[in-house]
Amino acid sequence: MFPSDVGSPFSCGEGKLDTPSIARTTAALLFIAEGPVPVEQLAKVMEVGVPQVEEALTQVEAWLAGGGLALQRHGGKLQVVTAADVAPQVERFLGLDLSSRLSPAALEVLAIIAYRQPITRAEIEALRGVNSDGVLRTLTSKGLVGEVGRLEQAGRPILYGTTFEFLQYFGLRQLQDLPPLPVKASPPGQGLATDEDAGKGVLKG
Repeated sequence: MFPSDVGSPFSCGEGKLDTPSIARTTAALLFIAEGPVPVEQLAKVMEVGVPQVEEALTQVEAWLAGGGLALQRHGGKLQVVTAADVAPQVERFLGLDLSSRLSPAALEVLAIIAYRQPITRAEIEALRGVNSDGVLRTLTSKGLVGEVGRLEQAGRPILYGTTFEFLQYFGLRQLQDLPPLPVKASPPGQGLATDEDAGKGVLKG
């Protein structure tokens, strides 16, 4: 999967890593990491600049794609995950049921957060026209959304955003891979008044 003819890890001279070596080292670090790793941390470990790491990530993504893996990005962090097209086989091998479906209400709230993050519970409920506290608790417990900050106003309400688990659930590499919303479409959830009517055709797990 990874090229073996890169040469010395310091092949650009004077102790500095060249781009192929940065790519190989980045892939190795992400492989052994227990969770998402900030790009800045990778750069610090290799004693290179963030732009150099970003340049090398193109090679990393190409290598991973040929080995049933993918590079996920979220909030300035990276992690290596199994590719979406092999997920069913991985689930069966591990005896997992990761493809369990979310309720229509959960899908609707998740879509609102995904496209409008960061967003508060009050803003979500204003769009849906129904209390969303229970749905938010469910999504949080599943690790699909989480607190990303606080709004600087009275009461400092929680700002919600999606997580790496959200990307994994929907087989996305990054948030930019979300399908664009139709220009003339109403925002997710607008005009929906009940949980039973929510979430139809917004996001599918």
